Amino acid sequence: MKRRVAILISGRGSNMAALIRAAAAPDFPAEISLVISNKADAPGLERARAGGVTTEVIESKPFGKDRAGFEKVLQAALDQHGIELICLGGFMRLFTAEFTKAWYGRMLNIHPSLLPSFPGLDPHGQALRAGVKLSGATVHFVIPETDAGPIVMQGAVPVGDHDTAETLSERILEIEHRIYPEALRLLATGKVRIEGDICRTEGSAASENFLVSPLVR
Repeated sequence: MKRRVAILISGRGSNMAALIRAAAAPDFPAEISLVISNKADAPGLERARAGGVTTEVIESKPFGKDRAGFEKVLQAALDQHGIELICLGGFMRLFTAEFTKAWYGRMLNIHPSLLPSFPGLDPHGQALRAGVKLSGATVHFVIPETDAGPIVMQGAVPVGDHDTAETLSERILEIEHRIYPEALRLLATGKVRIEGDICRTEGSAASENFLVSPLVR
């Protein structure tokens, strides 16, 4: 039985689209059952509908700072659709500790840096200012602290001397689209477990792939 997944978005839904494409494969262990946006004009809503996914809008603006009130309506929608797992795809609203604890181990987020480095806003700018030679993306479980939950999967890309935040963002987006569906696959098949603050993966081994940057000829 495929696990029922909701994707929460606020904007274009780039990672949402990657998840929908992956879930279209017959052997994928999860189905994208619902896309919820907290903004009625989110471009990702049309992309979701085009992919045959049910969409719903729960405007967060009328709730103001009443996060618990918003989450009550959100939870009702998740319950109505029998949602088992949540993937955040550029969802620009913070959750209460109560909501994240209720969904602990069942809610994933993706962040465009190699956490714990460069959490929060402007991760690409942070990476460039720090002069790192590698950056990337991280899929992690959601906890009350921002960008701080147990890490499920990471992917790395080189950072060039002439990169801007925009060019680095485009390169990292490619790796985001690769690892987010794979992380969801692991979660949906029960191959990950949380031990303390660490996520362990069943059957995992050290990768033989090495990425060195800069590559000097």
